[in-house]
Amino acid sequence: MKISREVKIGVSGIIALVLLFFTIKFLQGVSLFHAHDTYYINFRNAKALAKSSPVYADGYNVGIVSDIRYDYEHPGRGVIIKIDVEHGMRIPMGTQAVLDEAMLGGCTLNLMMGNHPTERYSTGDTIPSGENNGLMSKAAAFIPKLEMTLTKVDSLLTSLNTLASDPNLKKILANAETVTANLDKSSRDLNRLLEQDVPQMAQTFTKAGEGVTQLTDKLNGLDLQGTMARVDGTMDNLKQMSDRLNSPDNTVGLLLNDTSLYTNLNQTVNGASALVEDLKAHPKRYVHFSVFGKKDK
Repeated sequence: MKISREVKIGVSGIIALVLLFFTIKFLQGVSLFHAHDTYYINFRNAKALAKSSPVYADGYNVGIVSDIRYDYEHPGRGVIIKIDVEHGMRIPMGTQAVLDEAMLGGCTLNLMMGNHPTERYSTGDTIPSGENNGLMSKAAAFIPKLEMTLTKVDSLLTSLNTLASDPNLKKILANAETVTANLDKSSRDLNRLLEQDVPQMAQTFTKAGEGVTQLTDKLNGLDLQGTMARVDGTMDNLKQMSDRLNSPDNTVGLLLNDTSLYTNLNQTVNGASALVEDLKAHPKRYVHFSVFGKKDK
């Protein structure tokens, strides 16, 4: 039996369509040769979740998003997500589905597995959804602080530009260069002092220390005890002399302590002073002289 050319073309087209269908499903991650279980999730915001996006459980790919549709029957309740997971996978009660936004766009669905020991969701049930404070949420919270930081950076740059355009900046830099040169010179002088003068001073101090040591040795060699005994004897003699001077039992003591001597001397001085005054006033009473000799009476 001869097959016509048209039949061959039709069969080839059907085979090509079937292969294209399987290829598309394979690229979408849909396994047509493995059984799967279907669950539903309701999200208020799909966050750009795409159909055929992978579904993860504890970081492991357990299925795909098979369908996304808006809940037209209940406006405001968000979208309904249909997921297909591996057949026989146990999803315990307490599990939540969350959406994680990627840094460069896109979104992934994660099942935060619960730990109920006995109860689990059945195929076709709706898994509760939850909010995930992931990296993007933290980045959104960080944006206001980043804006404040950028504002401060902008103010700082403005201040730097103002400072850079200040004509006094060149003078300040020139003064700083002068100060640096002076510091460099001072540093060289200090190094020279440390290398030359300080050793000489150290030698001088060493010689002075040796002289003090020699002096100490000489002092240690002196009879200080005998010297102090002689000094004590001298002090005793001075004390005895002082006591005698203060005592009226001797001539010197009488001269120093008897007030009658002072009175007599004072009277004698006063009498001598009166005699001198009278002599000045009446010299003829005391002195008689003649050019031609003494007259006879």
